Amino acid sequence: MRLVKKIPFQLSEANKKRLLCWAQQFNEIAWLDSNQYEQEYSNYEAILAVDAFTSIKTDFYNAFNDLDEYQKTTKDWLFGYLTYDLKNDVEGLESHNYDGLHFPDLYFFQPKKLFLFTDSEVELHYLRMVDDELETDWNDILRTDITEKPLEHQEIKIRLRTSKDTYFDNVRQLLSHIERGDVYEANYCQEFFSEDVLIHPVTTFLELNKISTPPFATFMKVDAHFVLSASPERYLKKEGTTVISQPIKGTAKRLSNPEEDAAMVVQLTNDPKERSENIMITDLVRNDLSRIAKKGTVEVSALCKVSTFEQVHQMISTIRCEVEETVSPVAILKNTFPMGSMTGAPKVSAMKIIEKLEDTKRGLYSGAVGYFSPTGDFDFNVIIRSILYNETLRYVSYSVGGAITAKSNPEQEYEECLLKAKAMREVLGG
Repeated sequence: MRLVKKIPFQLSEANKKRLLCWAQQFNEIAWLDSNQYEQEYSNYEAILAVDAFTSIKTDFYNAFNDLDEYQKTTKDWLFGYLTYDLKNDVEGLESHNYDGLHFPDLYFFQPKKLFLFTDSEVELHYLRMVDDELETDWNDILRTDITEKPLEHQEIKIRLRTSKDTYFDNVRQLLSHIERGDVYEANYCQEFFSEDVLIHPVTTFLELNKISTPPFATFMKVDAHFVLSASPERYLKKEGTTVISQPIKGTAKRLSNPEEDAAMVVQLTNDPKERSENIMITDLVRNDLSRIAKKGTVEVSALCKVSTFEQVHQMISTIRCEVEETVSPVAILKNTFPMGSMTGAPKVSAMKIIEKLEDTKRGLYSGAVGYFSPTGDFDFNVIIRSILYNETLRYVSYSVGGAITAKSNPEQEYEECLLKAKAMREVLGG
């Protein structure tokens, strides 16, 4: 049982920084921030979970079955991640590309200390509390010093794992696969990285979140592994018997002139290539959800709706379904993973092809971070627009990609990648 206490509290930017700085004493941290987006995106303004009471860490083999057993056994709040390479558990595939980050394939933890923030208060949920630990922690948070301290500047030189010429060659190969009918669409990605560097994870995350303010921002720490995410995309949410997926396909840049920026929204909305990308993935998600949905309940409640974020305009569709109460939360994830927006259609064929063409093991990039509640509800984002960091190996990485269809132009696809990489590049100073 958890001790629960409610405290009036305003989640200002300064208080967010206090919470993250205080949390650094723990080896396990999950901070999920909705950045005040509407209720559609999150039930909370933010969530902070720290200090593992129990945890599960495993490679891809039998990973979903192990997670299912762990979730059913604990029946508590769980926070963690699913890497893209769990596809090897779902579909019997393989991953042999270069991996500079070395994140475990799956990790979840049951936090001793949990903070649920709304617009006017915080709920503290403590497990196995000793003495007056809750009050002491809360007072420590309020007293946390967030005075800016001068940081030692280290120049970070960002390198590309895939050369521009190789990128063009691989896109042309994908176009040949599409012409032959092997796939209709495939999400092809490339890595930007730097070696032998030290970054300040909290400072880096706060800066990334400040310039992006996405609805699925995430700071996660597991020992020396850090996830600094400014993701605008939801993978999957379960609330009661309702399941929602919100894939993103279709991107346009923001413009400083308001009239030109508004015109860009209209242009994206009516762009036949971008709409085609989105509709193909929407159909794929509908098919995935039909595996676990009650018959006749899968519906598209929003198709190709354009949402505006700080860095880009994005085309988002929303697909819903109802599930039987007997379907386990992990079974829903397993039957829809990896997400269609990061793979292609048909999904298995696309994953086989992009695995051969990409130079880097995706790992947590294009995987998901999220949580399970004690009742079996869950919410997971898609790890895009994210900086991944292994502090021990001093390796920092971010990856970007885009959907390749029959109408794709390699030059335009490359420019879209650079647009998606802009925020991470600016924050790292590369």
